[in-house]
Amino acid sequence: MGVRINDGGLDVSAATRSAPDAALALVTPSHQFPLGMTLPIERRLALLDWADRQRAWIVEDDYDCEFHHRGLPPPALKSLDRSGRVLYAGSFSKVLFPGLRLGYLVLPGAVAERFARIASAAFPTPAIMIQKSVEAFISQGHFARHLSRMRTLYTERRKALAGEIESTMREYVEIRLQDGGMHFVAWLRGGVSDTEIVEHLRQKGIGPAPLSRCSLRASGYNGLMIGYANVAKEHAASATRRMLAAIQGGR
Repeated sequence: MGVRINDGGLDVSAATRSAPDAALALVTPSHQFPLGMTLPIERRLALLDWADRQRAWIVEDDYDCEFHHRGLPPPALKSLDRSGRVLYAGSFSKVLFPGLRLGYLVLPGAVAERFARIASAAFPTPAIMIQKSVEAFISQGHFARHLSRMRTLYTERRKALAGEIESTMREYVEIRLQDGGMHFVAWLRGGVSDTEIVEHLRQKGIGPAPLSRCSLRASGYNGLMIGYANVAKEHAASATRRMLAAIQGGR
Protein backbone atom coordinates (compact mmCIF):
# COMPACT_ATOMS: atom_id res chain seq x y z
CA MET A 1 0.00 0.00 0.00
CA GLY A 2 1.05 3.58 -0.49
CA VAL A 3 1.54 6.04 2.34
CA ARG A 4 1.24 9.78 2.60
CA ILE A 5 4.07 12.16 1.76
CA ASN A 6 4.44 15.87 2.37
CA ASP A 7 7.15 18.48 1.85
CA GLY A 8 9.57 16.39 3.92
CA GLY A 9 8.92 13.21 1.96
CA LEU A 10 7.60 10.07 3.64
CA ASP A 11 5.42 10.92 6.66
CA VAL A 12 6.61 8.21 9.05
CA SER A 13 4.01 8.93 11.72
CA ALA A 14 1.15 8.76 9.23
CA ALA A 15 2.60 5.59 7.72
CA THR A 16 2.78 3.77 11.04
CA ARG A 17 -0.80 4.77 11.84
CA SER A 18 -2.18 3.68 8.47
CA ALA A 19 -0.23 0.39 8.38
CA PRO A 20 0.38 -0.66 11.99
CA ASP A 21 1.15 -4.27 11.06
CA ALA A 22 3.50 -3.54 8.16
CA ALA A 23 6.57 -5.75 7.96
CA LEU A 24 8.43 -4.02 5.13
CA ALA A 25 8.88 -0.46 3.84
CA LEU A 26 10.25 0.41 0.41
CA VAL A 27 11.69 3.93 0.45
CA THR A 28 13.76 6.30 -1.69
CA PRO A 29 15.17 8.60 1.01
CA SER A 30 17.90 10.32 -1.03
CA HIS A 31 15.43 11.59 -3.64
CA GLN A 32 11.81 10.60 -3.16
CA PHE A 33 10.38 9.36 -6.43
CA PRO A 34 8.77 11.16 -8.18
CA LEU A 35 8.82 14.51 -6.34
CA GLY A 36 12.51 14.50 -5.47
CA MET A 37 12.63 15.68 -1.86
CA THR A 38 15.30 14.35 0.51
CA LEU A 39 14.11 12.62 3.67
CA PRO A 40 15.27 14.66 6.70
CA ILE A 41 17.53 13.05 9.26
CA GLU A 42 14.86 13.03 11.98
CA ARG A 43 12.50 11.04 9.74
CA ARG A 44 15.29 8.63 8.84
CA LEU A 45 15.85 7.95 12.52
CA ALA A 46 12.11 7.57 13.10
CA LEU A 47 11.90 5.05 10.25
CA LEU A 48 14.81 3.05 11.67
CA ASP A 49 13.21 3.12 15.11
CA TRP A 50 9.97 1.77 13.62
CA ALA A 51 11.81 -1.08 11.89
CA ASP A 52 13.67 -1.97 15.10
CA ARG A 53 10.50 -2.00 17.21
CA GLN A 54 8.45 -3.93 14.65
CA ARG A 55 11.29 -6.26 13.62
CA ALA A 56 10.42 -5.05 10.12
CA TRP A 57 12.60 -4.57 7.06
CA ILE A 58 13.44 -1.42 5.12
CA VAL A 59 14.42 -1.63 1.46
CA GLU A 60 16.42 1.53 0.75
CA ASP A 61 16.39 2.13 -3.00
CA ASP A 62 19.22 4.62 -3.58
CA TYR A 63 18.70 4.69 -7.33
CA ASP A 64 20.39 8.04 -8.05
CA CYS A 65 21.91 9.16 -4.75
CA GLU A 66 25.13 10.17 -6.55
CA PHE A 67 23.41 13.20 -8.13
CA HIS A 68 22.77 15.57 -5.26
CA HIS A 69 23.06 19.15 -6.50
CA ARG A 70 22.85 21.36 -3.42
CA GLY A 71 24.93 20.76 -0.33
CA LEU A 72 25.86 17.40 1.11
CA PRO A 73 23.23 14.64 1.11
CA PRO A 74 22.18 13.19 4.46
CA PRO A 75 23.72 9.83 5.32
CA ALA A 76 22.12 6.73 3.85
CA LEU A 77 19.70 4.85 6.09
CA LYS A 78 22.04 1.87 5.85
CA SER A 79 24.89 3.86 7.40
CA LEU A 80 22.65 4.68 10.39
CA ASP A 81 21.26 1.17 10.82
CA ARG A 82 22.41 -0.40 14.10
CA SER A 83 19.88 -3.24 14.17
CA GLY A 84 20.45 -4.85 10.79
CA ARG A 85 17.03 -3.97 9.38
CA VAL A 86 18.02 -2.13 6.16
CA LEU A 87 18.51 -3.75 2.76
CA TYR A 88 20.39 -1.21 0.64
CA ALA A 89 19.79 -1.46 -3.13
CA GLY A 90 21.77 0.37 -5.78
CA SER A 91 22.34 0.23 -9.52
CA PHE A 92 24.90 1.25 -12.11
CA SER A 93 22.18 1.87 -14.72
CA LYS A 94 21.97 5.62 -14.16
CA VAL A 95 25.53 6.39 -13.10
CA LEU A 96 27.17 4.41 -15.93
CA PHE A 97 24.70 3.02 -18.49
CA PRO A 98 21.60 0.79 -18.48
CA GLY A 99 23.13 -1.85 -20.76
CA LEU A 100 25.27 -3.11 -17.89
CA ARG A 101 22.17 -4.50 -16.15
CA LEU A 102 24.24 -4.52 -12.99
CA GLY A 103 22.97 -3.71 -9.53
CA TYR A 104 23.83 -4.60 -5.97
CA LEU A 105 22.44 -5.19 -2.50
CA VAL A 106 24.19 -4.33 0.77
CA LEU A 107 22.71 -6.71 3.31
CA PRO A 108 22.88 -7.43 7.04
CA GLY A 109 25.15 -10.39 7.65
CA ALA A 110 22.30 -12.43 9.13
CA VAL A 111 20.48 -12.65 5.78
CA ALA A 112 23.29 -12.27 3.24
CA GLU A 113 23.78 -16.00 2.62
CA ARG A 114 20.05 -16.59 2.21
CA PHE A 115 19.78 -13.79 -0.35
CA ALA A 116 22.80 -15.13 -2.23
CA ARG A 117 21.19 -18.58 -2.53
CA ILE A 118 17.90 -17.13 -3.76
CA ALA A 119 19.61 -14.84 -6.25
CA SER A 120 21.74 -17.64 -7.69
CA ALA A 121 18.65 -19.82 -8.17
CA ALA A 122 16.24 -17.19 -9.44
CA PHE A 123 18.23 -14.75 -11.55
CA PRO A 124 20.93 -15.07 -14.22
CA THR A 125 24.28 -13.82 -12.97
CA PRO A 126 25.72 -10.86 -14.90
CA ALA A 127 28.76 -11.80 -16.96
CA ILE A 128 31.89 -12.07 -14.83
CA MET A 129 33.78 -9.93 -17.36
CA ILE A 130 31.31 -7.08 -16.80
CA GLN A 131 31.52 -7.42 -13.02
CA LYS A 132 35.32 -7.46 -13.07
CA SER A 133 35.45 -4.47 -15.42
CA VAL A 134 33.21 -2.39 -13.15
CA GLU A 135 35.22 -3.51 -10.11
CA ALA A 136 38.44 -2.32 -11.76
CA PHE A 137 36.79 0.93 -12.86
CA ILE A 138 35.87 1.63 -9.24
CA SER A 139 39.06 0.44 -7.52
CA GLN A 140 41.33 2.42 -9.87
CA GLY A 141 39.52 5.68 -9.09
CA HIS A 142 37.87 6.17 -12.48
CA PHE A 143 34.35 5.86 -11.07
CA ALA A 144 34.82 8.65 -8.53
CA ARG A 145 36.22 10.96 -11.21
CA HIS A 146 33.37 10.04 -13.55
CA LEU A 147 30.79 10.87 -10.88
CA SER A 148 32.43 14.22 -10.15
CA ARG A 149 32.34 15.20 -13.82
CA MET A 150 28.77 14.03 -14.36
CA ARG A 151 27.51 15.71 -11.19
CA THR A 152 28.92 19.03 -12.41
CA LEU A 153 27.51 18.49 -15.90
CA TYR A 154 24.04 17.52 -14.70
CA THR A 155 23.89 20.42 -12.26
CA GLU A 156 24.62 22.82 -15.14
CA ARG A 157 22.03 21.16 -17.38
CA ARG A 158 19.38 21.17 -14.66
CA LYS A 159 19.95 24.86 -13.95
CA ALA A 160 19.85 25.79 -17.63
CA LEU A 161 16.69 23.86 -18.53
CA ALA A 162 14.76 24.77 -15.37
CA GLY A 163 15.73 28.42 -15.82
CA GLU A 164 14.55 28.49 -19.43
CA ILE A 165 11.25 26.80 -18.58
CA GLU A 166 10.64 29.14 -15.64
CA SER A 167 11.27 32.26 -17.70
CA THR A 168 9.50 31.14 -20.89
CA MET A 169 6.61 28.99 -19.63
CA ARG A 170 5.69 30.70 -16.39
CA GLU A 171 2.09 31.06 -17.60
CA TYR A 172 1.74 27.30 -17.89
CA VAL A 173 3.95 25.67 -15.26
CA GLU A 174 5.60 26.17 -11.88
CA ILE A 175 8.94 24.55 -11.03
CA ARG A 176 10.02 23.76 -7.46
CA LEU A 177 13.55 22.40 -7.68
CA GLN A 178 14.59 19.83 -5.11
CA ASP A 179 18.15 19.10 -4.01
CA GLY A 180 18.85 16.12 -6.24
CA GLY A 181 17.75 13.60 -8.80
CA MET A 182 17.88 13.36 -12.59
CA HIS A 183 14.52 14.95 -13.31
CA PHE A 184 12.42 17.79 -11.94
CA VAL A 185 8.67 18.39 -11.82
CA ALA A 186 6.92 21.16 -13.72
CA TRP A 187 3.56 21.63 -11.99
CA LEU A 188 0.81 22.48 -14.50
CA ARG A 189 -1.31 25.56 -14.01
CA GLY A 190 -4.92 25.99 -15.05
CA GLY A 191 -6.26 22.51 -14.40
CA VAL A 192 -5.19 21.02 -17.72
CA SER A 193 -4.61 17.26 -17.57
CA ASP A 194 -0.98 16.18 -17.54
CA THR A 195 -1.82 12.97 -19.42
CA GLU A 196 -3.39 14.96 -22.26
CA ILE A 197 -0.43 17.32 -22.41
CA VAL A 198 2.05 14.43 -22.40
CA GLU A 199 0.19 12.68 -25.22
CA HIS A 200 0.38 15.84 -27.32
CA LEU A 201 4.04 16.39 -26.47
CA ARG A 202 4.94 12.84 -27.46
CA GLN A 203 3.31 13.32 -30.83
CA LYS A 204 5.84 16.13 -31.27
CA GLY A 205 8.76 13.94 -30.18
CA ILE A 206 8.99 15.42 -26.67
CA GLY A 207 8.91 12.92 -23.84
CA PRO A 208 8.13 14.07 -20.29
CA ALA A 209 6.09 11.69 -18.12
CA PRO A 210 2.77 12.55 -16.44
CA LEU A 211 3.10 12.99 -12.69
CA SER A 212 -0.48 11.85 -12.06
CA ARG A 213 0.42 8.29 -13.08
CA CYS A 214 2.52 8.03 -9.91
CA SER A 215 -0.40 8.78 -7.60
CA LEU A 216 -2.70 6.16 -6.09
CA ARG A 217 -5.54 8.67 -6.04
CA ALA A 218 -7.53 9.74 -9.08
CA SER A 219 -7.30 13.36 -7.90
CA GLY A 220 -3.57 13.22 -7.37
CA TYR A 221 -0.73 15.42 -8.53
CA ASN A 222 -0.82 17.13 -11.92
CA GLY A 223 2.49 17.93 -13.57
CA LEU A 224 5.26 16.92 -15.94
CA MET A 225 8.29 14.88 -14.92
CA ILE A 226 11.09 16.34 -17.03
CA GLY A 227 14.43 14.61 -17.39
CA TYR A 228 17.28 16.99 -18.08
CA ALA A 229 20.35 14.75 -18.17
CA ASN A 230 20.38 14.47 -21.97
CA VAL A 231 19.67 18.17 -22.69
CA ALA A 232 22.91 20.10 -23.18
CA LYS A 233 22.76 23.57 -21.62
CA GLU A 234 23.24 25.21 -25.03
CA HIS A 235 20.10 23.39 -26.23
CA ALA A 236 17.93 24.31 -23.23
CA ALA A 237 16.36 27.35 -24.91
CA SER A 238 15.43 25.52 -28.12
CA ALA A 239 14.08 22.54 -26.18
CA THR A 240 11.92 24.87 -24.10
CA ARG A 241 10.57 26.62 -27.19
CA ARG A 242 9.57 23.26 -28.69
CA MET A 243 7.82 22.30 -25.47
CA LEU A 244 6.03 25.63 -25.26
CA ALA A 245 4.82 25.39 -28.85
CA ALA A 246 3.55 21.85 -28.27
CA ILE A 247 1.70 22.81 -25.08
CA GLN A 248 0.12 25.85 -26.71
CA GLY A 249 -0.95 23.74 -29.66
CA GLY A 250 -2.46 21.09 -27.39
CA ARG A 251 -4.67 23.45 -25.41
